[in-house]
Amino acid sequence: MFSGIIEEFATVVAIQKDRDNIDFTLRCSFVDELSIDQSVAHNGVCLTVVKIENGTYTVTAMKETLERTNLGLLQVGDKVNVERSMLMNGRLDGHIVQGHVDETARCTAMEDANGSTYFTFEYEENRKMARNGYFTVDKGSVTVNGVSLTVCNPTSNSFQVAIIPFTFEHTNFCDIRVGSVVNIEFDILGKYIARLSQL
Repeated sequence: MFSGIIEEFATVVAIQKDRDNIDFTLRCSFVDELSIDQSVAHNGVCLTVVKIENGTYTVTAMKETLERTNLGLLQVGDKVNVERSMLMNGRLDGHIVQGHVDETARCTAMEDANGSTYFTFEYEENRKMARNGYFTVDKGSVTVNGVSLTVCNPTSNSFQVAIIPFTFEHTNFCDIRVGSVVNIEFDILGKYIARLSQL
């Protein structure tokens, strides 16, 4: 379980294909605090640490994860938002994030907001998924590349988020451009409410 408050971005230093899986090796400041079998969210995707050596750590993404997320698009040198699993003895500064990405979305617009930036993201419209809680609501929560954000101006297949300078500089939002593909996780509370309404 995560909060959507990114600790920093890690840098991809190696990518190794292993049949249908891909091993990603990354470097970040807290490598020495990690342990094998620990969960770390990468662009919002919960992955397990499988190796630690020489100041780097390695995680494995399987075929379904690669097909559902933007991890398969990563290249050596790319920045990845990382967050270790949430401690249960502190404040929940973001919202409840599972680390189970629902689908990808594409950035369709960036608009200056006199210091901050509005990003618009569009995803594939699917009425069945929407009935099951895969949608956004105004002032609700959404996770974009692992970042907990507040929704603005939602439609049936798009939404906006406002990014303050601190978030822009300390996450990989600094690399997002029109056309960039991001991971999104819809709010788990909406999914539960949608499911209960069907009983």
